[in-house]
Amino acid sequence: MKLVLIGPPGCGKGTQSGLLCKKFGLPHISSGNILRAEVQAGTPFGKKIKKYMDRGEIGPQELITKAVLEHIDKNCPSGFVLDGFPRTLYQAETLHGTHNIVAAIYLNVAEKEILKRITGRRTCSKCGRVFHLDYSPPKKNGICDSCEGELVQRDDDTAETVKNRVQIYKKETMPVLDFYRTLGVLKEINANVAPDVIFQEILNIV
Repeated sequence: MKLVLIGPPGCGKGTQSGLLCKKFGLPHISSGNILRAEVQAGTPFGKKIKKYMDRGEIGPQELITKAVLEHIDKNCPSGFVLDGFPRTLYQAETLHGTHNIVAAIYLNVAEKEILKRITGRRTCSKCGRVFHLDYSPPKKNGICDSCEGELVQRDDDTAETVKNRVQIYKKETMPVLDFYRTLGVLKEINANVAPDVIFQEILNIV
């Protein structure tokens, strides 16, 4: 099973990907996690991509495409749930050249809701656990429930960066929807509702 989850920042791709992977035993491939790991490790690729990520930009798509496809080939050639990739038509076409996508699930959510979801996120600086100031706040303000690490707001989760990311998403990613619609595998879901409702809708599709 090879699935693609598409949607704007904060639409719930990560949450739904995690649920799908747990249920079906599939690897969760997050392009954002792959890129952030490269940045944190200080690799040559990470240094190149960091300046783009800090501005909320996608970065050179050929560079990112190569990194993600190499990760897929090494770790999960027979099945996966892709989260945050493909983000451009070039990436969708390149992925299609080597992998048959069963369904491309589009999580559609209002821009106002996106801003609220992302700017309220806080990530533990030690263990990486994610909280939300409104939806899943920590027991102690600014402190992780799991390891008592400091909770921080990621550089790409600020309001200014989020608005920029949404505009880039609209420009770069909307053609991806048309691509998968033409292939007959695009499925659209209202993602303004609770995660468990969204997950049931996805299960009805796959």
